[in-house]
Amino acid sequence: MNKLKSNLYFKIGTIVIIALLLLIPTSMIRGIIYERESTQEQAIQEVSSKWGEAQTIKGPIMSLPFMRYAKETDEETGKEKLVTVHEKLHILPSKLKIVTEMKPERRYRGVYEIVVYNSIIKVSGEFNKLNFEELDIPASNFDFTKARLNVGIDDLRGIEKQIELSWNNLSFPFSPGVSTSDNFTSGINAQIALSPTDNHIYTFSFELKLKGSQQLYFTPVGKETDINVSSTWTTPSFNGSFLPDENKVTKDGFTAHWNVLNLNRNYPQSWVGSRYNINYSAFGVDLILPVDNYQKSHRSIKYAILFIGLTFLVFFFIEVFQSAFIHPIQYILVGIALVIFYTLLLSISEYLKFNMSFFISALATLILISGYVKAILKSTKLTAFISGLLSILYIFIFVIIQLEDFALLIGSIGVFIILALIMYFSRKIDWYSIGNNGNNPAA
Repeated sequence: MNKLKSNLYFKIGTIVIIALLLLIPTSMIRGIIYERESTQEQAIQEVSSKWGEAQTIKGPIMSLPFMRYAKETDEETGKEKLVTVHEKLHILPSKLKIVTEMKPERRYRGVYEIVVYNSIIKVSGEFNKLNFEELDIPASNFDFTKARLNVGIDDLRGIEKQIELSWNNLSFPFSPGVSTSDNFTSGINAQIALSPTDNHIYTFSFELKLKGSQQLYFTPVGKETDINVSSTWTTPSFNGSFLPDENKVTKDGFTAHWNVLNLNRNYPQSWVGSRYNINYSAFGVDLILPVDNYQKSHRSIKYAILFIGLTFLVFFFIEVFQSAFIHPIQYILVGIALVIFYTLLLSISEYLKFNMSFFISALATLILISGYVKAILKSTKLTAFISGLLSILYIFIFVIIQLEDFALLIGSIGVFIILALIMYFSRKIDWYSIGNNGNNPAA
C-alpha cells in the first residue's frame, strides 16, 4: 500500500513539475510579445518622426510685455533700491472656435501598421478690449509694439503651409517659435496691432494645415471654447480632460463637438509669467487601430497554465480510469505543443486578423495533439474526448478575449465550473486503491 501511494505521489509530483517547467517557455513567449510591442512602438516613432508626432494645439494666447518697479536690497550697502522688472502678461480669448477636418492615412513599416493624418484646422475667436483697471497695471507700463499672439504646436514639422493671421481685418504672418516659454515651448507667433486707446473687441482667425500621428488634442483657452472635429476614421477614442458633448460614429467616420467654459478649468483668463499650466486641460481624439493583436496575445497567454493544467489533469484521469500509462516525456511533448500555440498565434496575427489567427493556431494545435494522442492511447473515443475538451477550452479563451469588459466575470465563472466538474467526476475515486490488482478505482 505504501508503495502504491508513493507511486501515485511521484506521478502527481512529476506532472506538477512538468507543468511548472512549461511556464518558463510561456514566460519567454510573453517576453517576445513585449519585444514585438516595443518594435512596433519604434516603428510608430520612426514614421512619426518623419511625418509628424501626435499634436496638441495650445492657445492662442496674447502675450503683452510690460515693466514694473520692485524694491530690492543692495548687497553692498544693505539699502533698498528700486529696480525695473520686465514681465509678460498673458491674456486668453473670450471666444474660441475651432473647426477641424482630419484625413487619416494608414502607413506601414514592415508588418506594423501606423495611423497618420492630415488636418485642416480653422481657428477663430475674439479678445475683449483691454481693461487696465482690472489688470491693475498702468497702460504706460506696456510695450504694445512687442505684443504677440502665440500658438502652441507640439511638432512644427507637421505644418504644411504658411500661416497668415487675420487680426481685426489686418494680415500678419506667423513666425516660427514662441515669443515666451511661459506657457509652452514649441509653436508659432505673430505680431498683433494693439493700442491703449483701442476701445473695441479684437477679432482673429487663421487656418492651419497640420500633419500628425494618431492624436490631435486642443486646450480650452477661451472663456467659451467651441470645437468641432470630423473625420472618415471609424474607430476614434475621445480622451483627455473633457469628453465630447456630442459625438457620432458611423461606418463613414465620426463627428465630435466640445463646448468648454472657463468655469470648467482651473486657470483664469489672464496671468503674469508662468503661474499656470494649461497642458493638463488638453482633450481631443485618438485614431486607434480597431485590433491590437499584441494586447489580445497578452490576454490569451495569461490562461496558459489553465490549458496545461487541465490537459495534464485529463491525461492523469485517463491513466486512473483506463489503467493506461502515459510517460512523462509524452506529457512534456503535449505541453510543448500547447505552448507553441501562443507562438503561432503571435506570429500569424502580425499578418492576418487576430480572430483568423486564433482559429488557425488553435486548429493546428488540435490536429497535432489529437494525432499524437491517437497514436499513444490507441483509442478513438479518448482522442475525441481530449480534442473536444481542448476545443471547448480554446472557445472559452476566445470568448473571454472578445468580452473585454466582462473578461474577469466570465473567466471566474468558467474556472469555477471547471473546478466543479473536476470535483464531481473525481468524487468517488479511492486514491489509496489506485493500481491495486487493476481494480477500478471508483467505489
